[in-house]
Amino acid sequence: MKARILLIEDDIHISKLLKMELEHEGYLVSEASSGATALELFKKLAPQLVVLDVMLPEMDGFSILEELKEISHETPVIMLTARRDLRDRVRGLKSGADDYLTKPFEIEELLARIEAILRRTGHADTLIFEEIEMSVSSRTLLVGNEQIDLSKTEFELLRILLVNAGIVLSKERLLREVWGDEDWGNPNVVEVYVNYLRKKLKDAARHLKTVRGVGYVVR
Repeated sequence: MKARILLIEDDIHISKLLKMELEHEGYLVSEASSGATALELFKKLAPQLVVLDVMLPEMDGFSILEELKEISHETPVIMLTARRDLRDRVRGLKSGADDYLTKPFEIEELLARIEAILRRTGHADTLIFEEIEMSVSSRTLLVGNEQIDLSKTEFELLRILLVNAGIVLSKERLLREVWGDEDWGNPNVVEVYVNYLRKKLKDAARHLKTVRGVGYVVR
């Protein structure tokens, strides 16, 4: 299953169409037609992405966007509007929207933008680097044509490295993102698990580089 998306749209027909298309692509979709319901669902469900219409009753999209960003600054938001005023687009982007799409639009374009944002934020379902292919939803890893079995920790460590391919990640950041609040006390646990990964990746381990004094990177 792909990411959870919160769809905030008061037009019943548009909402129904978008929900159907998104679910067809494998996304989990929750709907809201008002600001109050949207904020309640956002807090409850913690979606990976929000599709937000600008023209809503009681509370407009810009006001909802501000509230959403106060709750979670990290959750990406794509705004939809029937208005073509450049000032609205600039306002939305400056307020924290990650993308802005003007109605009418092709559903393929919306899907492509959603996939691009989720890939950038680490919520894409499939991560590919050279011969390494990871499916997040099925928790599987293919290297070439061979399936590699990873532990939960090994899988999450490799996922973070693949999402940030080309970016050197410190041991401290990896420790925080993979192990969370668990008090390991020693960042060398990261080095131990990187070595586990290298053994399992075999020839593909050449992509997993150590940057001395800094951390690790896939490149």
